[in-house]
Amino acid sequence: MKFNPLGDKLLVRRSDEEETTAGGIVLPGSAAEKPSQGEVLAIGPGRVLDSGEKVDVPVSVGDTVVFGQYAGSNTIKVDGEELLILSESDLLGTVSK
Repeated sequence: MKFNPLGDKLLVRRSDEEETTAGGIVLPGSAAEKPSQGEVLAIGPGRVLDSGEKVDVPVSVGDTVVFGQYAGSNTIKVDGEELLILSESDLLGTVSK
């Protein structure tokens, strides 16, 4: 199945990292109170302003983006994998390698 986001929406694969405490307890990334990261898999065509001008989404497929812990309450299963649908406004920034 292929999903194509509309407007300023993005399809993102969450890439939370597990963290191990000093006592050996493994905490999943979702348990930490910090922004989450993910890889952009697909991007919508952008949003249209009231003037009719189209504004592109400022990220590209393959970019690693940072978003708030509670962003992306919309999820979709594509080929058995749970992916996030985020708006451009949910993004906090990108991560450079």
